[in-house]
Amino acid sequence: MTYRIEERLLHFKQPAGTSRGVYTTRKIWLIHLSDGQHTGVGECAPLPDLSCDALPDSEYASILDNICKDFCQSGDIDYDFLRDYPSMLFGLETALLNLQNGDRLFDTAFTRGEVGIPINGLVWMGNHDEMLQRLEEKLEKGFRCVKLKIGAIDFEQELDLIKRIRDRFSFHEVELRLDANGAFPYSETLYKLELLSQYAIHSIEQPIKAGQWAYMAELCRESPLPIALDEELIGINDPAMKRHMLNIIKPRYIILKPSLHGGIAGCREWIETARDLGIGSWITSALESNIGLNSIAQFASSIYGDHITMPQGLGTGQLFTDNIPMPLEIRGDQLWRCL
Repeated sequence: MTYRIEERLLHFKQPAGTSRGVYTTRKIWLIHLSDGQHTGVGECAPLPDLSCDALPDSEYASILDNICKDFCQSGDIDYDFLRDYPSMLFGLETALLNLQNGDRLFDTAFTRGEVGIPINGLVWMGNHDEMLQRLEEKLEKGFRCVKLKIGAIDFEQELDLIKRIRDRFSFHEVELRLDANGAFPYSETLYKLELLSQYAIHSIEQPIKAGQWAYMAELCRESPLPIALDEELIGINDPAMKRHMLNIIKPRYIILKPSLHGGIAGCREWIETARDLGIGSWITSALESNIGLNSIAQFASSIYGDHITMPQGLGTGQLFTDNIPMPLEIRGDQLWRCL
């Protein structure tokens, strides 16, 4: 088996704002595998200042090259070693699945083009008017579950935006999810969650910074809103530690991004552990190109079955001016594979 690594720089159509800063470009690495007859491609897409394997470009490329070389010599993925390199593991896992299984990494109704996967519309951070305009665009396109990135502008303005949404659309018409990306100070969080709770919010993702387990556990106990964990899961790669953390914090949901949370193997561990503890989950992309998005969507369909009802976070395929074409299409509020 042979490999080739390709570096790409993707450009956002418009700046993507989060509480950690604004993205205008996105660096990815593509792994191309070949057995002489078939080929497969997988995407490695670490997020700067967030992924546990976010390294300087030259160091990342060197480690990835060694990982691919070792794999091609042995034919086996070293899962124990790659636990600490989730974006590289995900790229290698999906390249191998693509080589072995072709365009359908998993055999599901979604991968056969028979059903779509419900997804949420994503409204990036901006000023009040920008976010309202972006929200209206999502609703006009048919989205009935919308995720708002909050925490970058004045909280009162964000609260006013959410109030205006609820004045126009009841929770029966539009499901609202919030993502704070750890922006709230702990001392203010419960008060803010109480104010938000009057607007029938489905859940709020990562209200405070990760690593404050005692504070997060208290918020999960006291919050009038369901809390979902995302950044909190990054870097926790040992199965026993995953169970330990979830037992302490007891969130309502966890949100899995394969590039951040252990690739396919690591996300399976998270989901199975969460199910044992009565914790819900959904899967999202993490600003990958369409190659990564396609793999993540197929993985989601293999995990949650042919009749997914909870919207997944897979609406990022139209973010880049120079994305890589894949047979993906958003119809209303669903993602479909077009065969």
